[in-house]
Amino acid sequence: MSAIEARLASLGITLPQPAAPAANYVPFVESRGMLYISGQIPVGPNGVDYVGKLGEEFGIEEGRAAARLCAINILAQARAALGDLDRVARIVKLTGFVNGTPAFTDQPKVVNGASDFMVEIFDEKGRHARSAVGVGGLPFGVAVEVEAIIEIA
Repeated sequence: MSAIEARLASLGITLPQPAAPAANYVPFVESRGMLYISGQIPVGPNGVDYVGKLGEEFGIEEGRAAARLCAINILAQARAALGDLDRVARIVKLTGFVNGTPAFTDQPKVVNGASDFMVEIFDEKGRHARSAVGVGGLPFGVAVEVEAIIEIA
């Protein structure tokens, strides 16, 4: 078991089977030492979770949980791409999209759910550049979607 898999297990996290693409794209692309992970939505053991808008159906804490679940799904895709999460040299950038009401302006607090998770798992290698963007809608009506750029060894 890799060191990262052991850290996940110690936290009680089992990575899911990565989701298949819902349209005409691939879940990840490896190019020139970088791994680009397509946007991941909060899919849990029972299917799509966190359907609704921040500022309406969900508050910041539920949004953070949705973003964390997106980050778990990013790691599932990374493991599928790399075979071993110990090949992750650095989380370079996360982009989080937050489906919120027009008045909702706490996108950074929501996307912290994904950012905090990456730092918890990868320590300093998990610190990354980031964008947190408010949007009027996301696939399947989910509250959050997160994509990643990862440097690989």
